[in-house]
Amino acid sequence: MLRKLLFRQAPRAYRFLSTQSTLPLLSKCSVFSYCSSSRPEIPHSNSIEHLEDQPTNTISIDRSGLYSPPEHSHEPSSDSELVKHLKGIIKFRGGPISVAEYMEEVLTNPKAGFYINRDVFGAEGDFITSPEVSQMFGEMVGVWAMCLWEQMGQPKRVNLVELGPGRGTLMADLLRGASKFKNFTESLQIHMVECSPALQKLQHQSLKCMDEEIPVKVSKHIGWNTCIVACNTGTVPTIIIAHEFYDALPVHQFQRGSRGWCEKMIDVTEDSSFRFVLSPQPTAATLYLMKRCKWAVPKEVEKLNQIEVCPKAIDLTSTLAKRIGVDGGGALIIDYGLNGVVSDSLQAIRKHKFVNILDNPGSADLSAYVDFASIKHSAEEASDDVSVHGPITQSQFLGSLGINFRVEALLQNCTDEQAEALRTGYWRLVGDGEAPFWEGPEEQVPIGMGTRYMAMAIVNKKQGIPIPFQ
Repeated sequence: MLRKLLFRQAPRAYRFLSTQSTLPLLSKCSVFSYCSSSRPEIPHSNSIEHLEDQPTNTISIDRSGLYSPPEHSHEPSSDSELVKHLKGIIKFRGGPISVAEYMEEVLTNPKAGFYINRDVFGAEGDFITSPEVSQMFGEMVGVWAMCLWEQMGQPKRVNLVELGPGRGTLMADLLRGASKFKNFTESLQIHMVECSPALQKLQHQSLKCMDEEIPVKVSKHIGWNTCIVACNTGTVPTIIIAHEFYDALPVHQFQRGSRGWCEKMIDVTEDSSFRFVLSPQPTAATLYLMKRCKWAVPKEVEKLNQIEVCPKAIDLTSTLAKRIGVDGGGALIIDYGLNGVVSDSLQAIRKHKFVNILDNPGSADLSAYVDFASIKHSAEEASDDVSVHGPITQSQFLGSLGINFRVEALLQNCTDEQAEALRTGYWRLVGDGEAPFWEGPEEQVPIGMGTRYMAMAIVNKKQGIPIPFQ
């Protein structure tokens, strides 16, 4: 589904610079220690009178220990449906929820999730993704897919799967760029893995399933699924594209305390606002924390007071690796993140600006740094038949695939306005920092994400080392 490049702001890869906006809140978390006994409980009452001892049919019950709602609770609430839902979960369980569950509800709740019923991409949305920046991005990913297909022996059938396709721009550019290579395009069975009905419609429009620019035979073999497991498997090899997908998978956050690592949770205060608390006992996600620490160098963990782990990323990677190991093919993962343990990176963006992650949930995008080292370990543990390559920077990845030659070719036949858009898009994809050629408004200066975003490939060992990771 998903992902983003800040528009008129620092790119999404720069989110770590904005953590100062959340530090005051997080610093308070250390003093919170959730205790289940802080909530009212119903005591065992001995005041129920037994029927056999009384001639009447009256039962006396002591209700003094029952929970009493606060005054004025009958007044209408201004909370959104999603906020009411989140508070309802917390109150029903009688305790806080994990950051991961909060993140998942905020992004993909079937009724009010951030991604479900709206177009969040582009200048009018909340963020801009690389495919929206320039057609060259999707074209270069297409070059990578074709090269892998050739290394696979040019199979007659291959599944091409995109996870979180956004508007469908990347796939449309990929297919258009590859349209002259009939053997490749006619072998494709395309699967768009998308949980949002609204985005599925946009993807269908972007692909224009009968458009002459997209091979007709390919257009008849495009399907939508809500999960990777639903895509065809068996003996058919699979090429998987996950661009800015992993960063939206829900993360669990842990904070080091006097009693060791405690999971950071989200609770509701007495004045009905959200706050962070710490779990008093180990949680189920602690198992993933232990696994992540096992993969890390001890010194890497010793210096950290907070750690993020993403169980869904670990499990998804395991699924992909097993499938690639059996059926053949490979996966390309492009995202912003770190090649190591991630500390505290969860951010919220609304209308291209950073906001507090607890502020009006459902109105802002939530995402976190991708732990590429964790992906590598997950894949290698899942299958002995796969090899993992990278990460390398997005600039290295696109440059090795020929984006420099592509932009020069496009510049030969375009207007001055188109040339400016090409240069700007090229810089955002491969540059580092502010564009030196920019002469427009300072607040609109293009920010390069070429060194902030990274690319990693998981492939079947029999196919050799994929381009451009040699």
